[in-house]
Amino acid sequence: MPVVIETPRLHLSELDPQRDAGLMLALLNDPGFIAGIGDREVRTLEQAAEYLRGWHGSQYARDGFGHYAIHLDDGTFIGTAGLIKRTDLAYPDIGYALLQAHHGQGYAEEAARAVLAHARDVLELPAVCAIVSPGNAASVRLLEKLGLHRDGEYVIATEREPLAYYMIEF
Repeated sequence: MPVVIETPRLHLSELDPQRDAGLMLALLNDPGFIAGIGDREVRTLEQAAEYLRGWHGSQYARDGFGHYAIHLDDGTFIGTAGLIKRTDLAYPDIGYALLQAHHGQGYAEEAARAVLAHARDVLELPAVCAIVSPGNAASVRLLEKLGLHRDGEYVIATEREPLAYYMIEF
């Protein structure tokens, strides 16, 4: 897939259910993903491909954006970052997830900053929001470092606690 967003160290490209099912399976079962985001109960390649089809559906074509695979210059997959348009949120939701082995190297910030710049400069969005578990201190710190501010709560029926709602206007 062609690169959609590029930074000095990272290449972000559209996720493909056939090609990227194995990568997504690894990410969804990574201990850091499960601890910070939750267990999606995806255990097979077919479930991972189905997860990608359902998660993205026609987002790229419909909305002009979605979540992207993050690769290092050498082609190593390290996670995902991007935007999702949820029907119950006024603005697209930025999100990111890295394999635990790549935490603490500034990749999440680099990818998220690039996604925000793409949202502002290319997509010309007026704002972006984020939802995060209040207990996910690393993500909360990153969102605040990126300039998002807390603006209430977001409730998902399947979650045990309300999520923190953040946003940034451009």
